[in-house]
Amino acid sequence: MEPPLSSKVLRAPSLKRGQENIRVQDRIKLERVLGVTVSSNAALDCDETSELVAYPAGCTVVLFNPRRNSQSHVLNACRKTVTSLALAGDGKLLVTGECGHMPNVRIWDITDPQNAVQIAEFAGHKYGINCVAFSPSNKYVVSIGSQHDMIVNVWDWRNNVKVASNKVSSKVKAICFAENGNYFVTVGNRHVKFWYLEYSRSAKYKEPVPLMGRSAILGEQRNNDFVDVTCGKGEMADATYAITKTGLLCEFNNRRLLDKWVELRTSSANCMAIGDKYIFIGCAEGIVRCFSPSTLQFITTLPRTHYLGVDVAQGLSISHMSQHPPNARYPDAIALTFDERNNKVTCVYNDHSIYVWDVRDIKRIGKSYSFLYHSACIWGVEMYPTDPESICAMPSGSFITCSSDDTIRVWNLEKDDTPNDTLYKRNIYSNELLKVLYVDPELTYLKDLDLAAVGSTEKSDASYDGRNGVRSIKVSPDGKHLASGDRSGNIRIHDISSLEELCLIEAHDAEVLCLEYSRFSRHSLDAPRLLASASRDRLIHVFSVDQGYNFLQTLDDHSSSITAVRFFNQSNQDNQIQMVSCGADKSIIFRQLQSMPSGMPQFARGRNAQGKTTLYDMEVDSGQKHVLTACQDRNIRVYNVTTGKHSKTFKGSISDDGSLIKIVLGKKNIYI
Repeated sequence: MEPPLSSKVLRAPSLKRGQENIRVQDRIKLERVLGVTVSSNAALDCDETSELVAYPAGCTVVLFNPRRNSQSHVLNACRKTVTSLALAGDGKLLVTGECGHMPNVRIWDITDPQNAVQIAEFAGHKYGINCVAFSPSNKYVVSIGSQHDMIVNVWDWRNNVKVASNKVSSKVKAICFAENGNYFVTVGNRHVKFWYLEYSRSAKYKEPVPLMGRSAILGEQRNNDFVDVTCGKGEMADATYAITKTGLLCEFNNRRLLDKWVELRTSSANCMAIGDKYIFIGCAEGIVRCFSPSTLQFITTLPRTHYLGVDVAQGLSISHMSQHPPNARYPDAIALTFDERNNKVTCVYNDHSIYVWDVRDIKRIGKSYSFLYHSACIWGVEMYPTDPESICAMPSGSFITCSSDDTIRVWNLEKDDTPNDTLYKRNIYSNELLKVLYVDPELTYLKDLDLAAVGSTEKSDASYDGRNGVRSIKVSPDGKHLASGDRSGNIRIHDISSLEELCLIEAHDAEVLCLEYSRFSRHSLDAPRLLASASRDRLIHVFSVDQGYNFLQTLDDHSSSITAVRFFNQSNQDNQIQMVSCGADKSIIFRQLQSMPSGMPQFARGRNAQGKTTLYDMEVDSGQKHVLTACQDRNIRVYNVTTGKHSKTFKGSISDDGSLIKIVLGKKNIYI
């Protein structure tokens, strides 16, 4: 199966004279990341000094500044997914843990967030790293491996030494250091353990010493699943707080004894953060509760987020957030962090949305920022055409994405506001997201299934490898229609001005891998307007746009999945339409549109070029003379349109890892 597209947005700056020879990676700058891959509190942190909030998005760490509403980024060069992170107390250092074979603990200098530099790395785990943390003095870093690794390591990172190590008996879900730095606490299923740093701090270590651990005395709560832990601050520095999946807030005293607990009145609790005055706890259905650390008394509940399926385009005033339908469902709070100095609570929910709450007045909590991202892999990105002949139903610079979460989303990163006379206005939910189109009325996959199942004893049958999700999208050249194909083989046509569904076509027996419109404009009335769909069922269907997407023809000359289909015009004549397609059968097939006695145009098969490897994507150059293919072996191969012969091969990747799955042609450059 082809890998999904990334959720990162890249923008290439224009080149000045004399800069043509600068390496591409030096010219392209990551401007904005639209996405988040936080799965627990182990992957979210904030710093009170710099005001930064850190969270992972794949192999990238986003450093978000709520005061400026800006992002800077830490790029993991090894491209392993970041699973956990923590900021140092002074905000100048970041530690990350990752997953994959032989993962590393990495420490970054983020004094200048725009130019983060890796300054240390440690390879002490085999399969994955669940949690990382700095000691309060920043001298030590603790890393805890996944349930397949079961190792706790303590690093004197400045001296590049592992000073202590031990094994744990269960999966560790969270870690927290005591304010004095003498010990740290880990929690998991039937697991609350205090680890003590008792070795000589001045000794020169040759071999790591055994890390000393003592289990908490849980009493009647010994069979609970503990999902997060935090150590007290200020007057409550001797206390340790933990929450259970079933919804209990537990307090341990300085003798590791479970002293008292309180019910959270929720179906499940997931995360917590603490300050001198407040404990915030994230729960199911968008609930975040606030308690007093000293008495465990309830203080307040934060406002609810958006409900699942909300029409963000209607959120033009803050009052829209309080207007919820009777049976509304909400995303679960899965991670949160509290910046007490700046009175900000940042919360991540399992539909991959982020909210920043202002808790300056605990009785009148307001929203500072919110972002709504895709909750599953993104399969397609489509820029809205900027052709002068298009109708400009969307603001300039808009682009559209589709995902396995059964949504199609319209984005715009431009600073200028959008026109007030269109559907696509700026809203209170997100400055970047203009509209969400929900394909599945049941909203089954809007919550991240992997996160929803965390802590559950039953294996969910639902899977992103099923038949859910929107697999491909295409905007018509005149900017009027949006075509989308899902993983069940259905094609939907929407009017872009209103986003109303014009028609639903049950076209294929498998997922629709590609949709393509023939080239047309409002002025080319003599040429037929066509839409072609290609699928994993080895079929290409052709539809007439002028006849309300009436079915014209089926082409079945591929023997495997068809990954791309393109139209082009021989000699740039609008009435001389040709089609070229490629697929996993390594073949490229050219076809010519011919008039039939019945009056229905049909494509007749012409030349056939046989490639050497699976073809993932294809483009026709602006001169309509060459076809360029993205191949499985990371090469780009060029074929002549007239003869169908292979004419050139060049590398599409500067490294030997990754896959070349997409190719886009600009006027002078190739983007992959």
